[in-house]
Amino acid sequence: MLAYARDRRRFLLFGRSRQVTAETHRHRAEVLLESLLALGPTFIKLGQLLSTRPDVLPPAYIDVLSALQDDVPPAPWPEAKAVLEDELGPVDERFASFDTDPISGASLGQVYRARLDPERENPTRTGSSAESGREVAVKVRRPNIEALVRADLRVIRWSLPLLLYFVDDARAFSLENLAQEFSKTIREEMDYVREAEMLTEIRANFYDDDRFIIPDVIESHSGQRVLTMEYVEGTKINDVDELERGGIDRTRVAENLERSYLQMIIDDGVFHADPHPGNLAVTDEGRIVFYDFGMSGRVDPFVQEKIVDFYVAVANQDIDGILDALIEIGTLSPDADRGVMAEVMEIAIRDARGEDVEQYRVNQIVGQIEDSIYAFPFRLPKNLALVLRVATVVEGVCVTLDPDFDFISTATDFLTEQGYREESVRQYLDETGTQLRRTGQSLTRIAPKAERALDRLDRDDLYVRIGVEDSENVFDKLAKRLVYGMLLTMTLFSTGVLYALEAPRGSIVAAVFSVLLTTQLYRSFRGRRSIGARPQFTRQNLRQRRREE
Repeated sequence: MLAYARDRRRFLLFGRSRQVTAETHRHRAEVLLESLLALGPTFIKLGQLLSTRPDVLPPAYIDVLSALQDDVPPAPWPEAKAVLEDELGPVDERFASFDTDPISGASLGQVYRARLDPERENPTRTGSSAESGREVAVKVRRPNIEALVRADLRVIRWSLPLLLYFVDDARAFSLENLAQEFSKTIREEMDYVREAEMLTEIRANFYDDDRFIIPDVIESHSGQRVLTMEYVEGTKINDVDELERGGIDRTRVAENLERSYLQMIIDDGVFHADPHPGNLAVTDEGRIVFYDFGMSGRVDPFVQEKIVDFYVAVANQDIDGILDALIEIGTLSPDADRGVMAEVMEIAIRDARGEDVEQYRVNQIVGQIEDSIYAFPFRLPKNLALVLRVATVVEGVCVTLDPDFDFISTATDFLTEQGYREESVRQYLDETGTQLRRTGQSLTRIAPKAERALDRLDRDDLYVRIGVEDSENVFDKLAKRLVYGMLLTMTLFSTGVLYALEAPRGSIVAAVFSVLLTTQLYRSFRGRRSIGARPQFTRQNLRQRRREE
C-alpha cells in the first residue's frame, strides 16, 4: 500500500519526484499477487476485482492480476457435508446418489454432482415432478467462510483511509467505489438465494431462445448456503480443438455469445457478470451453457442508454460522441482536456482499424484506453465496473474462438436489428430541429435587445457588474497559508524561548508542532497536475509505451 501511495504521489511528505518504470510496476504486481494468494479467499476475490479496474492500478498490475484464478483446494467433505445437511437435512434422504468429490472448487464455494431420488422426493414441494430423478449440480458454501470474510472486510475497510490520504481526487473516487463494490459483491456472491433469483430471471429472458441453456434451479434443494441446479454437460468454451472435432461452428458460437451479453446488458438490464471460460460451455448441438451466477449485476436504464450511445459512436467513428458518452456516464471527468482525449481516442481507433472501416475490435480500443486510464482523468463508477469486466472478458473468449472475430460488426448488426441506430438518428434529427427553432427565436430577440443596450450606453446608463468566481479555492488556500505561516512563526519563536529557559519538554512539543505546520504549509503549495500539462502522451510516446509494456 505504501509503494502504491508512493507511486501515485511520487513522494509522501518530502522528496523529489520520480518516474516509476514498467519493470518496477510488474515486480510489485507479482509481489502483490503472491500476497493475495497467501491471504486467502477474500483477497483472491479482491485481486480479481482489481484486475478489472484500470482506473485504480497501472497496466502492469492489471496484466499480472488478470491471471489470478479463483481456484483453491476444496474443503474436506465432512465439513462441506455439515453445511449441506444443516441447510437441507441428511444427504442420504435428500439425494439418490451424491459424489463427494467436487467437480469444481472456488474460494467461496464448491460444486458437487448428485442425482435426485424420484421415490423419496415429493414433487408438490416445487410444483413439478420433472425435478425428481435428474442429474443435478449442488453448490455448497465453504464452511466458516462468513467469519473469515467479515474479518477480511474489516481489514480492507480500515486500510482504505491510509490510501485515500495520499492519492488524488479521481483515485480516491475510484478506491471508495471499489471498496463499496467489493463488500457488496462478495456478500451477494455468498447469498445463494439471491443467485437463484438472478439465475431464474436471466433464464426467463432466454426461455424461447434455443441457442442458449441456463440451468434450472431446484428450489426444494436450495437455500441460503446451498444451491441445487440441473446438471448440463458441455465442452469448455475455450477448448478449441474439441469444438473443432465436434464440428462446431466457432464463429457462430462467438457471435451468439456476444449477442447474448448485448441483450443482457442493453435490453434486459440484468446480466451474468463472470463470463470466464470456466463458466461457459458448448453442447454437442452448439448451444452455449452458462454456469455460476454468483457474480451477476443489473444495469439501470440511464447507463443502458449511454452504453448504446457509446457503441453507436464507436461504430460511426464519432470522437465527440464517444467523449460525450463517457462524460455523461461518469467514466471520464468533465474537467478532462477534450483535445488531448480526442487525440487518444483517434489514435486508438486508427491503430485498431482494419482494412474495412468497421473491422476493429472494441477490446483493442478499450485496451489502449486502459493503458492511459491510470494517468488520465478516467474513473469507473461502481455501476459500470462489472459491465467493463464483462465486455473485456467476453471479447477475449470470442477472439479465442475466432481470431478474426469482429466485435463491432456484431454489435452494429445487433443495434441495427433492435432499432437502436435508427432511434439514434431520429433523436439526432429531433435535437437538430429543436436547436434550429431555438436559434430562429433567439435571432428575432437579438435585434431589440441590442437596440436597448445601445440606447442605455448612449445615455450613460449602462452598468457592468463583475463577480469573482473562486472555483480553485485560491482565497481559501491563501488564508490557510497565512494562518500556517503565522502559527509557524509563533511556534519557532516559542521553541527558541523554551529552549533558552531550559524547558526541554515544552521545546520538543513546540518543535514537533513546527514540523507539522511546515509540512502542511509545504503541502499547500503543491499544485495539482493538470491533464493538459502531460505532453508525454503524444502519439509517438503512446506507441513507444505500448511496445515497452
